[in-house]
Amino acid sequence: MPQPFHLAIPVIDLAASAAFYGELLGCERGRSDAHWIDWNFFGHQLVTHKVAAMPEEPAPNQVDSHAVPVPHFGVVLDMDDWKALAHRLETAGVAFIVEPYLRFVGQPGEQATMFFRDPNGNALELKAFADPGQLFAT
Repeated sequence: MPQPFHLAIPVIDLAASAAFYGELLGCERGRSDAHWIDWNFFGHQLVTHKVAAMPEEPAPNQVDSHAVPVPHFGVVLDMDDWKALAHRLETAGVAFIVEPYLRFVGQPGEQATMFFRDPNGNALELKAFADPGQLFAT
């Protein structure tokens, strides 16, 4: 089993972050302070740190005919969890950068993916593989 990662991201609004990561995505809240909140982000540690202003975002990269935001972060879920989360986000009216779809169909690394932003503008990608052995396929 892979080791969990730790990621810290900037946010302007901790309350909106708490609603997004805690309520919408279903992440368990950990330690917190007036300026940060730890989250169990699908088995990994995500820390939302309050900042005065969000950093400027670079131009996106083109992947499979889609403008993929840089930077972005996320996790690989199992397919059933990915489908359930995609449905929950669609039902909640989340505005997708790239709507849930299957990319690289019939090629190495075929995957389900979706891109969206948290309320502070941080870009997330959540993906899944029908065959988890394809994660690093070339």
